[in-house]
Order: sequence, then C-alpha cells, then structure tokens
Amino acid sequence: MKRHLLAKIFVLFNLSILTWGCALKLGKQARQEVAPLYSASSPEFRQSAGSLLGPNFVAGNSITTLVNGDQIFPAMLGAIRSAKHSINFETYVFWDGQIGREFTEALAERARAGVHVNAILDAQGTRKMGMENPARLREAGVEVVKYHSIFWLDPRRYNNRSHRKLLIVDGKIGFVGGAGIADQWTGNAESPQHWRDNHYKVTGPVVAQLQAIFMANWLKTRGNVLHGADYFPPLENTGPYLAQAIRSSARNTNLDLMYLLAVASAQKTLRIENAYFLPDELIRNELIAAAKRGVKVEIIVPGKLIDQNQPTMVHVKLIGVDDTFVSVGSGNFDNRSIQLNDEANLDVLDRNFAAQQTRLFEMDKKQSREMTLDKTGGLHPLQQAAGLASPQL
Repeated sequence: MKRHLLAKIFVLFNLSILTWGCALKLGKQARQEVAPLYSASSPEFRQSAGSLLGPNFVAGNSITTLVNGDQIFPAMLGAIRSAKHSINFETYVFWDGQIGREFTEALAERARAGVHVNAILDAQGTRKMGMENPARLREAGVEVVKYHSIFWLDPRRYNNRSHRKLLIVDGKIGFVGGAGIADQWTGNAESPQHWRDNHYKVTGPVVAQLQAIFMANWLKTRGNVLHGADYFPPLENTGPYLAQAIRSSARNTNLDLMYLLAVASAQKTLRIENAYFLPDELIRNELIAAAKRGVKVEIIVPGKLIDQNQPTMVHVKLIGVDDTFVSVGSGNFDNRSIQLNDEANLDVLDRNFAAQQTRLFEMDKKQSREMTLDKTGGLHPLQQAAGLASPQL
C-alpha cells in the first residue's frame, strides 16, 4: 500500500515540469530540507510556525468558510455595503462582467458616502477590467493603485505580481481566499463556466494581521501610512479559532517556509488541494519522505491535463496536516507563488476548522479520478515527455 501511494504521488510530481517555466527570480533564497522534529498538533509547532512565519497565532477568531460564488460574493458585497469607515481591497483578478460591475458599484457607492476606499489592483490580473470600471471607481473617490504596471522598465518588478485576495472592512471584517472578481467564480461549480473555490470571512484579532498585509503593499505603492481607529480599531474575541495571517513575496518567502514546516510536521495525514500544484525538487523530496514515514498523502488538482478533478476548474488552495493545522488563501503550490508573487494565507490551528475543510476536500475527491501508474508500470506519455524535456525548462 505504501509503495502504491508513493507511485501515485510521483506521477503527479513529474507533471509539474510541464508548466514550470523559467520564472525570473528577484534574489536567491537559502533552502534545505526541514527535519520532522514534532507534530502539527504540538506546542513546538505552534511556537515555531508563529515565530518563523510572522505574527504569532492569536486566539478568539471566527472564521466562516464560503463555498463557491453563491456564498462568496453575497458575503463580500454585504460587508462592503455595510462599511462605515474604511474598505481596503487587494486582488489579482478583477474582470469586467456582471460580478465585476456589482463590485465596482458597491465600492463606488461607499466612497461617495464618505467611506475611505482603497484598492490595490494587480496590473496584469486586471487587464480584462475594461475602461469603465476603474473610471467609475476613481470618479467616486476610490483610491485605486495598479500594482506593478507594464510601464515599469525593470522586468523583475513586472514579474512580481500581487496575487493576494484581501478585503478588510472597517478594520473588523476580513476576507481571504482564492476567489477573484470575475464571472467564472459565480454560481456553485455546477459547470465548466463556474469554478470551484473557497473563500473565508474572518472576524476577531487576526483581522489586524490581514490589515497589516494590505498595508505593506499600500505603503510600497503609495508611500502613505493608513492608521488609526478607522483601520485598526480594538478587536474583541468573536470565536474559538487560533489563527495567524502570513504574507509572502519575492523577498519574504514565508509561503515556502510554511509548506516545508507543514509537510515536515505531518505524522498521519497530509491533504493538499491546489489549482497549480507544481512542486520543485525540494518539496517533492519532502512529500516523498512524509509518505515513507507512513503519512497518508492525498493531492487534488484540476482536471483535463492530468485528469484529476473532473467537473470544472478547481481553484481551491488548501493544505491540511493531521486534522489539526490548515492553511488557506491565495498561495499556489508552485514556484511563482513561492518565489515571486505577493500572497496572503490564513493559518489555523483547530480540529473543528480542520474537519470542515476535510469535508470539502472529501467532497471534491468524490468528483475526482485517481491517477496511478499505468498497467505496464510505465509513466503516462505526458509525464515521459516532461521528463525528457525537463533539462531544457
């Protein structure tokens, strides 16, 4: 059984070479294997992850899992429309369409009402936004920043995208996850035109950490500090969850470190669901080492190319360890997210929250087809081609 599991994992890994590409790095990061010293449920893991990845875990948070556009967009738009003091919004994808125009109108209406509305829109991810949406936002008084415009001459800067999906309202309500603002995310993943994704509504002390992540890029792009009670009000405990918000960028590779720590700390189960599962050699070795020490490793990726999840595009970004630790957010499992893009994830240490995410994982697994080595014991032709071409990629 263990040998069979290793074979299934390795098949997935070889496919990663197909779309690895030659990303331009902004600097070298020292990377090596992380020793499996403790479990994800141990105090040592909490201390290490909290200290190494940024702000420590804070208690007293409420986290609502929003499944697909039918739940995600009404919650986000409702929060925007309820704003009284400030809205901070950062996204990679914002495209023209029905849902894009709804967000434009909601943000513009609040700005006209006197709410401070600030938006960081990635210049590459919002190319399909059209001319009318940004014009309406600016006319209403929304402070709009296009992140790393194509007009910058430094190619390293243009290659660094903000892939974050953040919304913070009045400094008290936060949203983080994988959903972009486009019609592809509407609906309930009922067809190829409606993508499968998770997003998360957050209240409690960890919202200040999500706000700080937005502020880092606002300071980088605009140079002014947004602070005070409109942005950082006192935050009371609202729920049972222990959580931390982590940010990652080309010069702060916390996402990479989080993945390595999580995999090394797995003792029983490791679940990964990701739209772009393209691990490099180091993480492949860590995953194989986890399987060898008896961890049940399960990975869900989108269909078509490698024939896994079948009904529609799976855009979920989820890693769960030993039914205790979960990380969700914008981070993909590829070199671009790990080494180049700006990302934001929410890490949660809680068995009840982990159980919720496991149920969603199992739901998606039922819609998936398992990949194995073929009957002859050889690799799929795509994998063979990738192996031959890998030295040139």
